Amino acid sequence: MSELTSIARPYAQAAFDFAVESKTIAEWQDMLFFAAQVTENETVKTLLTGSMSADKLAEIFNSVCGEQFDQHGQNFIKVLAENRRLQALPDISALFCQLQADFNKEIDVDITSATKLNKKQQTELTGSLEKRLARKVKLSCSVDPTLIAGAVIRAGDTVIDGSFRSKLNRLSDALQA
Repeated sequence: MSELTSIARPYAQAAFDFAVESKTIAEWQDMLFFAAQVTENETVKTLLTGSMSADKLAEIFNSVCGEQFDQHGQNFIKVLAENRRLQALPDISALFCQLQADFNKEIDVDITSATKLNKKQQTELTGSLEKRLARKVKLSCSVDPTLIAGAVIRAGDTVIDGSFRSKLNRLSDALQA
């Protein structure tokens, strides 16, 4: 995420709280993702950094987004425009997704192994990680033959390094000490 993250956090939280209250989390996620994509357009970026009035900017932005936004989404865009925060939409969208994952007790887990994991191994790892992390796990697997054997698991801030390469490095460090 960018330096706009601290600016985006209260807007993402407000949007998420409203979405939970109105039971429209998926719709808000779609709206925010679409709005974030719109802000990546070069023409829109130029408008966002210009000196156009907030009302006109919100009007243009909402007309570009068209049917993608409901009334509440359009009001959200107006508030962002009034506070000159439309450029924070990509961060707002990303933070909203994080809040949704926390709300749904989900976590993305990246597993890098020395060899390709078969379905049985993936299922067993998913079950073990769900018990340990007390969350539903979305597994993403990749292969790195330089690990020699074993795997490295990354789940949020947690890293479990069970690779043979790591064990060899620790043994080497211990022998050199």
